[in-house]
Amino acid sequence: MRKAIFIRMALIVATMAMACCSRKPSSVPTTFTELADSAAIFPDYSDVTIPPNIAPLNVKVSDASATEYVVEMGDLIAGAAKDGKTDIDTTAWRQLLGQNRGKDIAVRVYAHRPGGWVRFVPFTIHVAAEDIDGYLSYRLIEPGYELYRQLGLYQRNLTNFNEAVIYENNRDFSDDDNHCVNCHNFQNYDTEHMLFHVRAAHGGTVVVDGNEAHKIAIKHDSILAAGVYPSWHPTLPLVAFSTNNTGQVFHMYHKEKIEVLDVASDLLLYDVENNSVRHILRSDKYLETFPCWAPDGRRLFYCRAVRPVDDLPENMPMQMAIHYDSLLYDIYSIPFDPDTRSFGEPRLEVDASSQGRSTSVPRVSPDGRYLLYTLGNYGQFHIWHNSADLWAKKIGDEGTEECFPLAAANSDKAESYHSWSSNGRWIAFVSRRLDAAYSRVFIAYFDRDGRAHKPFLLPQRDPDHNTLLLKSYNVPELTKSAVRISVERLNHVVYHTEAERASYTE
Repeated sequence: MRKAIFIRMALIVATMAMACCSRKPSSVPTTFTELADSAAIFPDYSDVTIPPNIAPLNVKVSDASATEYVVEMGDLIAGAAKDGKTDIDTTAWRQLLGQNRGKDIAVRVYAHRPGGWVRFVPFTIHVAAEDIDGYLSYRLIEPGYELYRQLGLYQRNLTNFNEAVIYENNRDFSDDDNHCVNCHNFQNYDTEHMLFHVRAAHGGTVVVDGNEAHKIAIKHDSILAAGVYPSWHPTLPLVAFSTNNTGQVFHMYHKEKIEVLDVASDLLLYDVENNSVRHILRSDKYLETFPCWAPDGRRLFYCRAVRPVDDLPENMPMQMAIHYDSLLYDIYSIPFDPDTRSFGEPRLEVDASSQGRSTSVPRVSPDGRYLLYTLGNYGQFHIWHNSADLWAKKIGDEGTEECFPLAAANSDKAESYHSWSSNGRWIAFVSRRLDAAYSRVFIAYFDRDGRAHKPFLLPQRDPDHNTLLLKSYNVPELTKSAVRISVERLNHVVYHTEAERASYTE
């Protein structure tokens, strides 16, 4: 399997430096001065709740005058040289978490200054009783606007630091071969059935069945464009897509420089076995997007906005751009009969527009109790909007339950794409809270009472990884298993096969 060499070139020097500077665990100092200050550590893992099967939480301790450090986590001792980076032994870490499942671990940080050892204010790491799914898939992409290169889909083993390539595009820009990959999606947290889109050269949607794959094209005169945001039905060979006529515009004076908006959008239902597609919802008045199946497969959630302008088609993009902050999306759901494969009447689930707000990316918890979504000031492409936060709603029979923010998980920067773990206890999402420029993966515990806990940054062997990697994480999806199909097979399908055109049915 090819490795993602080109996205790690900036990390080689840091990795070599870490190997040179890391130290074996030291003993805990017996004589030290107690400080009233908290240790400056990155990532901030103080008072977070973590899964009992997560990779080691390596940290970087910063202290201007210290020459070495000791980090005491329960019975585990990790030492660090002047660079302050720990490199925790994986076996010892697993033993520590196994012994403390459902309990708290006290963490004490010591620094050796010229005047002797000091100890900072201790903090706690909470170990949940429930595991997280073992694998996280995501796209790594430069946060640019016009061109795409050196991007791909990757899968991380969350129990360690292993990252595998699912698919990468070409390394250099090429008029003939340049293409984007996006919108990877799995059926019911299993990698047996998955798909992703290829845009521009070699375009189509790659549909995976175990170790095999093929490429399909969704095109018809009545369809706006190829399928976009996908959602696999949990049990049937069906995928709900949106089809979007999307554009982007740039502000001259606004702090948030870019807007991505839809001029038109509808919902589609794709039959994988028969390679056929039909409309679920189609309207000139409404913009429908971000479909998501309920876990029982009997209801489809989606976002809907009233188009704020009704102008001539040739003027529509400009008019939409002018009215960008009038695009307010609510969340609706529509019932589905698996036997007849027919849909009923839409029902309002989250009324954000009446409050002058807008939703995106509805996701239902595996037990069907909670609807998770992003809420921002306007629009539905919230990855660029600092107003975007995670919200949830307890789902009632008539859709009347209150909505509430996941306050402990949110920040003053953009929180966007999110997904549930298969047991409903963990949420993976991306946030720009570290530097306002790059999206990084955070994981938050979601307890049985519907409360989110303080999130933690995706652990890396080198704590500086997220600082040095000049890529944004995008669309984190949790799965119970690793992707089986080979990179070589996917390369062949993308580069050397033609997309099979799906038939359209009324």
